[in-house]
Amino acid sequence: MVRIVIAYIVAIAAGAAWFAWGPETAWLWLDGLIADLIATLVIFGASRLHHNSSFYDAYWSVLPPLLMLAWWVESGTPADEPRACLVMGVIVLWAVRLTANWVQTFPGLHHEDWRYPMVRERAGRAEAAADLMGIHVFPTLQVFLGMLPVYVVLTRTGRDLGWLDALAVVVGVGGVAIELAADIQMHRFIRTRKPGQVMDQGLWAWSRHPNYFGEVSFWVSLAIFGIAADPDAWWVFAGAACIYAMFQLASIPMMEQRSLERRPAYAAVIERVPRFVPRPPRRVRTGT
Repeated sequence: MVRIVIAYIVAIAAGAAWFAWGPETAWLWLDGLIADLIATLVIFGASRLHHNSSFYDAYWSVLPPLLMLAWWVESGTPADEPRACLVMGVIVLWAVRLTANWVQTFPGLHHEDWRYPMVRERAGRAEAAADLMGIHVFPTLQVFLGMLPVYVVLTRTGRDLGWLDALAVVVGVGGVAIELAADIQMHRFIRTRKPGQVMDQGLWAWSRHPNYFGEVSFWVSLAIFGIAADPDAWWVFAGAACIYAMFQLASIPMMEQRSLERRPAYAAVIERVPRFVPRPPRRVRTGT
């Protein structure tokens, strides 16, 4: 864990140094993206040095509040801007919960997310490029795209708070609460489960992936904040849409295939429990 913390300090310092003293572009958002990619490259270097791409895992939740803070300072947005304060509050709440969950569940550098070796092996001789682009840069770009509504909030000031802001807070805090509840329920299940047993209790009885639903809800809340700041910025939902697509097209299929291979009883869960949006489970007809 100490090595990971050191790598993150170096990465954040490298990105901040470029942001503070590097050549400025014509766009503040692009300055933020370059700093973000520089920090990502540092994390990638640490991943390769330690032969463990899970070095990157916490970057997903550590970066957003820092990026918002950098934009806030550089944009000159007043410190007491109400909408910006609300956005920062939701982001910090999300980041603390997600990072704390990573700290609680990461067993050490002997462990690597099972999906990463799969990505590298499928790439063959291009495994280094797959590691860089697929495991490090691509998620960074997704998170950055999800953060663009925050940039809109910080650069389109002057609109009073309204019902959209209230909706964004409810969706964001609600999403974090769902993730927290789902994680607590899963941790308890893991401690007591029997061989072959599958999780279908609590929120997991209403959705096979309630944690992902809560995660997407958070990014949707940022987009709603962006629309509240600038009703013409319809593109602010692109980040949430990309993250949703990643879950639906990559993460969920990979996880469900692995669950079926390891626990055949999971097939009954797929038949009964909704895939994503929480709702009452289906009634499965049984023969008489």
